[in-house]
Amino acid sequence: MIANDMQGDNKLVFDFGSRDKLGQWVIVNDDVMGGLSESELHLSDEGTAIFEGTLSLENFGGFASVRSVPYAYDLKGYQGLAVRVRGDGRRYVLRFRTDRKADGPAYEAEFETARDTWITVYVPFQETVPTFHGKRLEGFPKLEGERVKQIGLMIADKQPGPFRLELAWIQAYRPRW
Repeated sequence: MIANDMQGDNKLVFDFGSRDKLGQWVIVNDDVMGGLSESELHLSDEGTAIFEGTLSLENFGGFASVRSVPYAYDLKGYQGLAVRVRGDGRRYVLRFRTDRKADGPAYEAEFETARDTWITVYVPFQETVPTFHGKRLEGFPKLEGERVKQIGLMIADKQPGPFRLELAWIQAYRPRW
């Protein structure tokens, strides 16, 4: 499924249309450092993925995330990723890793969702920010598509309570010129 507002030579990265696609994603929450946030990723009856749970700030927590297993996506020549989401009005983070390590630097871009409304979020690789454990890193090169080995979504907006983000697909898009 390609959105009407996408043009050109796009590459479908994930469509979430089957349970085996969900097996390519893992949950990583703040419980790795003592926090109490909870989340899950599951399929809806409509063939979309739903990332939902409860964000907790207790025990120095404050994030819930889901990420793909490391993979060579072959995104050379693509400008960024487009993600089709229906959210809850909260702020989420699209994250990229450039190696196969479970922990290490990540490139991030925040985006706002509209409550109960489908939107397509465009994240140019060059506009992501390198971070490590929530702190901005200096001196890192700009992210290039060919370096992407892992894609993830995170919520860490410091607002405790339930969250829900529905995902239809993730596509890589090329420059429009």
